[in-house]
Amino acid sequence: MQLSVDPAAATPPYEQIRAQIAERARSGDLPTGLRLPTVRALAEELGLAAGTVARAYRELEADGVVETHGRRGTLIAATGDTAHRLAAEAAGEYAERANRLGLSHADALAAAVTALQLAYPEA
Repeated sequence: MQLSVDPAAATPPYEQIRAQIAERARSGDLPTGLRLPTVRALAEELGLAAGTVARAYRELEADGVVETHGRRGTLIAATGDTAHRLAAEAAGEYAERANRLGLSHADALAAAVTALQLAYPEA
């Protein structure tokens, strides 16, 4: 698997790895079920500490991009369904919390729109 990390970039190396794998999984370049290199092997290939790669893998797993199966390793997950499910869960949790905080529907929606605009500045 060809990944590149720019040590001079403002983005931390673990995030560069996470973003590249996530994008390649979304595009289908890394197909569902593909086994990723071990943390140690990828760290050695990229000249990074194993902890850096492990953090990228943990974040990918939290986002539903990969699944870890013990001895079977870390595999690319069916991201479409998982990503939508996780996003819906997060949105539901936000809506419940905004309601508990006493925000009006309009204020809760405005806060969500602002957060999305910050996360997606090109949109």
